[in-house]
Amino acid sequence: MSNSLTTGLIGIATTTVTTANIAATMKSGSLAVFATPAMCALMEEAACAAVNAHLEEGSGTVGISLNITHDRATAMDDTVKATATLTAVEGRKLVFSVQAEDSKGLIGKGSHERFIINNEKFMAKVNG
Repeated sequence: MSNSLTTGLIGIATTTVTTANIAATMKSGSLAVFATPAMCALMEEAACAAVNAHLEEGSGTVGISLNITHDRATAMDDTVKATATLTAVEGRKLVFSVQAEDSKGLIGKGSHERFIINNEKFMAKVNG
């Protein structure tokens, strides 16, 4: 594990609401609004962005938990920005505070945990 993994690291990910990531397309609802699964994925992307450059060569992270609320709908063509802040490093477990916002403000928030893995060993187990 890298010594440069310290609390306070921040990652950001953004997307535009299109037909590809609305509830109707993702089957998480029937409306043309930003889908909760898309918000979850954006939050995970932000968490990865916070730590990827600080991991040792050959290491990666996998998501192990996500506890969020989706508090407000986002319309087509709006931009959504997710921010993840590393709040704890517990051995190989990383804990993040996550939130998402659109042009009108906060749309969701919560916590996310990831586990540091060796990519090769992990895939060997998956494919073994």
